[in-house]
Amino acid sequence: MKKTMLAAALLALSTTVLAEVTDSATNGFTTVNEVMIDSGRAESWVAAINDVGQWWSSDHTVSGDASRMSITPELQACFCETLGESAGVVHLTVTMVNPTHLLRMTGGLGPLGLMGVDGNMTWEFLDDKDGTRVRFTYAIGGYAKDGLDSIAPAVDSVIGEALARLKAYIETGNPETASVE
Repeated sequence: MKKTMLAAALLALSTTVLAEVTDSATNGFTTVNEVMIDSGRAESWVAAINDVGQWWSSDHTVSGDASRMSITPELQACFCETLGESAGVVHLTVTMVNPTHLLRMTGGLGPLGLMGVDGNMTWEFLDDKDGTRVRFTYAIGGYAKDGLDSIAPAVDSVIGEALARLKAYIETGNPETASVE
């Protein structure tokens, strides 16, 4: 309980990304990342979904080029990456859409897709007096030889970086100005 209160207090004092592995075990983990963005909910949604190839890091792609990333916010569509010549990767499958409010996708993002795991990633866009609070929650479960708890901090870091880049992209037009504390 103290940890949750401390995290909430720190978030209230800061506009940086709140990142936390909320639970972790050998068979799974949950990571929650949240940030306040100085823009409206609809604007934040459109940038997150339609411009994912502009703010996602090329370091976290198969092709090395984030401009190949796309999200189609329709049921059973995908968070995909084109590789050219009819090749590509489905990183996550869209399983719930409530435009400007919530996007839920299932699957194993990045290297998790190569493991015996599955997950639910939920992007929430919440009205706040200071703009839009955006929360990415990713719950992973399944099997990994060395246990999933060992990779939870790395996954949390990647998701936190993505959210910081989204914030920077929306507020400055440049995701490279992102800072994660």
